[in-house]
Amino acid sequence: MKETIRKLARQFKAGRKTAGRTTRNVIVLKNKKGYDDCIRHLKAAGIRPVKTVRRCRLIGCEAPRNVDWTSLKRHPSVAYIEKDRLVKAHGKPVKSGPSRGKQTNRSCRIDPAKIPWNIARIEAPPVWKRTLGRCAKLAVVDTGIGPNPDLSVAGGVNTINGGSFKDNNGHGTHVAGIAAATGRKRLYGAAPKVRLYAVKALDEFGFGFVSDIAEGIDWCVKNRMDVINMSFGLAGESRVLREAVARARRKGIVMTASSGNDGPNNARIDAPARYAGVLGIAATTRRNRVASFSSRGRGIALSAPGVDILSTAPGHGYVRMSGTSMSSPHVAGGAALLRSLAPGKPAACIARKLVANAKPLPGGRRAVGAGLLQVAPAAEALRPGRCRPSCAGSRLRVKRRRRG
Repeated sequence: MKETIRKLARQFKAGRKTAGRTTRNVIVLKNKKGYDDCIRHLKAAGIRPVKTVRRCRLIGCEAPRNVDWTSLKRHPSVAYIEKDRLVKAHGKPVKSGPSRGKQTNRSCRIDPAKIPWNIARIEAPPVWKRTLGRCAKLAVVDTGIGPNPDLSVAGGVNTINGGSFKDNNGHGTHVAGIAAATGRKRLYGAAPKVRLYAVKALDEFGFGFVSDIAEGIDWCVKNRMDVINMSFGLAGESRVLREAVARARRKGIVMTASSGNDGPNNARIDAPARYAGVLGIAATTRRNRVASFSSRGRGIALSAPGVDILSTAPGHGYVRMSGTSMSSPHVAGGAALLRSLAPGKPAACIARKLVANAKPLPGGRRAVGAGLLQVAPAAEALRPGRCRPSCAGSRLRVKRRRRG
């Protein structure tokens, strides 16, 4: 490997002299020893990786486009090398100004006025009498989260540069609010007391490299997340992303992903929504019809509201956005509620209950999957185990509205 990497380094040097464009590539090794050897030889040859994830045996390198990777690909320690592809967020702002709500009294009661139509539509509030999701850990792999008065972030990671996981785009904060807004100020999400974690793997423009996503999923596995939401997609193929999802699946994590915003004429839904072990989610309107922009294809499991959805924005505001990005966190929050009710149930069991109890919708399975997410019937169908002690006191009373 030493001599192979030396030859590669000479190509790097020649490519830099021509001032050509660069591209990111991912080297995946077969074992930890091969990974350690490759890192050592790269550094000795003056090649500084932009990404290293030892648990995944993954090394990311930025190189001139004319570099020939063939020799390294053929090395017996190398599993494969692929282009580090870009994924993009599946949400877009609605053309309306930001919405700011008046500060309300913090209370231990559920205020019906703070339940958005979309959260009511998926029948999450009836489950809150049993749990608000306090038992579960939900990770949002996105542009970061918050801050916002209606969000409580338990922790997180920035896989782009190791810095803050705060949101500098707005997409991740909006997604997080749909799944987990606390209702302390303006609105509730599907699981108001879930333990929310920010995995910042998309940049300020809503784009991210697959290697950063893979590192984020690995962080979720290492930190024992129960649910992962991925409101982004890749039209092409990535073995790195597929294998990262497979590792999370083997660890029993429920994964939800947006199907894409390419409408009815796309060839297939985006990855990772189409991968095994991931619930691909389509978007529906307020009239319970598939949204015009929602991608169609095999792999869609469920549908949830995704048009003109009000949710949290960084700072103190609230904005409306549309996209399958907005649909996916409804299901992630619903899965967190079910996992909270039955912590020992396998991810596949949670997913089956959500799919089996969906409300049928017109359009066919390639458009809406099994239908509209219905959390309450799924919770009833799930035979609950004893909940963890941390869930004690999660039942809240519903505050009655005064009649004027």
